[in-house]
Amino acid sequence: MLTPYILLFALYVQFHGDYGPGGGFQAGVIFASGFVLYTLIYGLETARLVLPLRVASLCGSLGVLIYAGVGIATMILGGEFLDYDYLNSHDAEHGQHLGILLVELGVLTTVFGVMVVIFYS
Repeated sequence: MLTPYILLFALYVQFHGDYGPGGGFQAGVIFASGFVLYTLIYGLETARLVLPLRVASLCGSLGVLIYAGVGIATMILGGEFLDYDYLNSHDAEHGQHLGILLVELGVLTTVFGVMVVIFYS
């Protein structure tokens, strides 16, 4: 019964990370703890039906690809690796916010996937 609120709080920490304490790593750990709680309540077999090990592993890899993809995109657009100013040609501040949001999303995805894979093991 508490799991949906934990997952929702993780999203709050993720999206509020630009304006206060928090961000991708903290949100990823909180998100993973929601699945750990679910596993402790319903059992490992049920949890693996909801979130298979392969999907959790894919999340870990996908997060790294998101992080690296943002850096490569900024290089293609003419900047240095993770130079967010180049993500928006009209307003560098918007590019900064977009870049930070995408990188933190990649961190959340990676941390979540790795923590769940470790717990499943």
